[in-house]
Amino acid sequence: MAKISVLVVEDESIVAKDIQNSLKRLGYIVPANASTGPEAIALAGEHRPELVLMDIMLKGDMSGIEAAEAIKGKYDIPVIFLTAYADESTLGKAKLTEPYGYILKPFKEIDLHTAIEIAIYKHQKEMEVRKERDIYQEIVLEKGSDAHLFVKSNSRLVKVNTRDICYIEALKDYVIIFTTTAKYTVHSTMKDIDSKLNQKEFMRVHRSFIVRVDKIVAIEQGNLVVEPSNKAIPIGGSYKDDLDSRLNFV
Repeated sequence: MAKISVLVVEDESIVAKDIQNSLKRLGYIVPANASTGPEAIALAGEHRPELVLMDIMLKGDMSGIEAAEAIKGKYDIPVIFLTAYADESTLGKAKLTEPYGYILKPFKEIDLHTAIEIAIYKHQKEMEVRKERDIYQEIVLEKGSDAHLFVKSNSRLVKVNTRDICYIEALKDYVIIFTTTAKYTVHSTMKDIDSKLNQKEFMRVHRSFIVRVDKIVAIEQGNLVVEPSNKAIPIGGSYKDDLDSRLNFV
């Protein structure tokens, strides 16, 4: 297994040297040491370490918090803050950068090792989640007499005819497209999906549901029933008038 590379950002040279020695004894690689925020950003871009150990209180115009925010934004490298002391205001600002941990000085090597391993594991898991999410991220709509969606699923684009869609349900940051034979999970919003559909064929009936109008087979107890699953879909109060105007009542 390749050794983990750790960039040290510490403006006290003696402390920086001690940290580097501890990291090397623990089996990590230390490609460089930075003493200022701008230097840390530059070295992070040059060496692309797996992790940055960042002193919160750096000398100069740029704090460790500002440097960490820049490194995260530019290179998506996890940061662990080092601090001997910090007031509540400083800690509050540090939290906004979503660090992968804090280590209080002075620290033991076992604490350093534990914090680094947890941070690396957490970051790897987050990257796996992003990769899985990206699989479902893309939707392409072609309009016409045979309108269809191309839904990105399992690393391939699957053609879904909009006539086969029964309803669409929102689930946090995702939407689930239910067809007569399958379902597809997509990283999108209901607003975006709604804008891609033919408004004569589909309608929003609830903040969490869009239905294909010709799939509605019944209305009972404030719910729509859609075929072929006989799924009961709630009717949102703000959508009721629009629904009434779209359906033919006798």
